Amino acid sequence: MSSIQSVCVYCGSSTGRSPIYIESGEALGTALAAAGLRLIYGGGTRGIMGAVSAAAVAAGGKVTGIIPTFLLSKEAKDGAPSGLDELHVVDTMHVRKHMMFERSDAFVALPGGIGTVEEIIEIMTWGQLGQHRKPMIFANIDGFWEPMRALIDHMTAEGFIHSAHQVRPIFVDKVEDIIPAIVAAGNASEGDEAVIEQM
Repeated sequence: MSSIQSVCVYCGSSTGRSPIYIESGEALGTALAAAGLRLIYGGGTRGIMGAVSAAAVAAGGKVTGIIPTFLLSKEAKDGAPSGLDELHVVDTMHVRKHMMFERSDAFVALPGGIGTVEEIIEIMTWGQLGQHRKPMIFANIDGFWEPMRALIDHMTAEGFIHSAHQVRPIFVDKVEDIIPAIVAAGNASEGDEAVIEQM
C-alpha cells in the first residue's frame, strides 16, 4: 500500500491567461479522485484553486479545504465552498499552512502567483532542514515553472542550497504524470527511511 493518502495542491486563486491552467487544475482534481487520494487545498472556489476542488468533488473524491476567515470573501465566491467533506475555517495564514502541511503526504504546485511560490518554497525549506521527506512536485504546465527550475539550479551552482539531497523537487510537464511521480517518490522516500533506521 502506498504511503501517499493525501495530496496538497497549491495554485492560483486566479485563472491565469491561458485556458490550459484551468484545464490542468480540473484534470488533476479528477485524477486525484480516481486514484483515491484526498485533496488538501486552500478552501477557495475561485480560479485554478476552485477548479481543482470542484473537479475532485464532481468525481466523487474526498476534499479538505482550509481557509482563513478573512479570505472567505476574497477566495470563495459565495462564502464557504460546497461539496467538501471537510472544511476548516481558521484564524490565520500560519495556522492554514501548518494544517495543510500536517494533513498532506505530498505537495503539488500548479501555476499560480506569489502566494503559490511562497507556499511551495516554504515546504522546500522545511525539507532542506530535515523536517520532512514528502514528495514536492512542480506541475510544469506549458513550461510555467521553468524560471523556478533555472533559479534552483543557479542557487545550487552558486553554493546556496545546502543539504541538496533533501531539496529534491520534481518537475512534471504533464498532468497525467503527476500522480505516478508522487507515488514513485513516496515509495523511494520510504526506502530511504528504512535504510536510515537500519544504520
